Amino acid sequence: MRSLPCVTGAAAVLLLALSASPARAADDSGFVIEDPRIKESSGLAASRAHPGVYWTHNDQDEPRVFAVDSRTGKTVATVTLRGVGAPRDMEAVSVGSDGRVYVGDIGDNLNGTWKHVWIYAFPEPKTLGDTTVRATQYTVKYADGPRNAEALMIHPTTGRAYIASKNEDGGGLYEGPERLSASGTNVFRRIGEVPWVTDGAFSPDGKELVLRSYFSARGYEWKNGRLGADERVRAPIQRQSESVTYTADGGALMFGSEGEGSEVERVGLKKSGGGDAPARASGAAAGADGGADGGEPGDRTVTYGVLAVGAAVVLLLGLKRLFRRT
Repeated sequence: MRSLPCVTGAAAVLLLALSASPARAADDSGFVIEDPRIKESSGLAASRAHPGVYWTHNDQDEPRVFAVDSRTGKTVATVTLRGVGAPRDMEAVSVGSDGRVYVGDIGDNLNGTWKHVWIYAFPEPKTLGDTTVRATQYTVKYADGPRNAEALMIHPTTGRAYIASKNEDGGGLYEGPERLSASGTNVFRRIGEVPWVTDGAFSPDGKELVLRSYFSARGYEWKNGRLGADERVRAPIQRQSESVTYTADGGALMFGSEGEGSEVERVGLKKSGGGDAPARASGAAAGADGGADGGEPGDRTVTYGVLAVGAAVVLLLGLKRLFRRT
């Protein structure tokens, strides 16, 4: 398993992260989403067909997704989905091994309001531009009852769908059937315990799974369809930490946030040199916990004071999101 950089922090870093950040030019350093229509970017997925392009969507919106060019931050395609119902709370997007884009309409902030949720899938366009496509709608239920969830991950080699929930009692990892069926209900069964998370992504080779929350992220080995050894992953503190995806080459993680003009931040990953030697972070986030590019990341513990300040900020900024739906 590739060793992944750890998460630490300091109060100054928190305040800087919550302030406005400058735009960046390409996905090797992050980018800013320029489209004013994208105010609640809740999911992020690297395109398989178009290098440097990322799929995203609003959580409360008509059935549509956006392709954003990381070199400019501009939307290069708006894909409207035909043949699906009105979305309730679209929270995640993932690109499958079958060349389709999967959108998870899986949010349920009232923890059990919806007896079922949906996944939409459509072929990734060969050329980019505004278009309307016919999508397939899959009905999803959980074997142990309704769940709130924001993380949908399609395994890049098996094509199997997984959902990570975020109910009050913590999160669970749910596995869908071997193949999703459009004609019946797809029952997802709990196969593991995970932290309360806002998004997740498999590495392009399918050997790792990363899950993120507001203040941290965690990487897991993926072995025979189950969670393996885990470790902390460096993640930036953002205004509202919503999304994560690997770059297409697996060399970095891209972390996204909500809000108009939101920034997608890059955290580079480097393989260990062997043995137990820790990996080192590259990119803008490397110095967040005392490390520098090419240097050993620090391992200072986040103080309770910083956690309290961060929690207060997130609660204040998240009230609108958590209580706006009735």
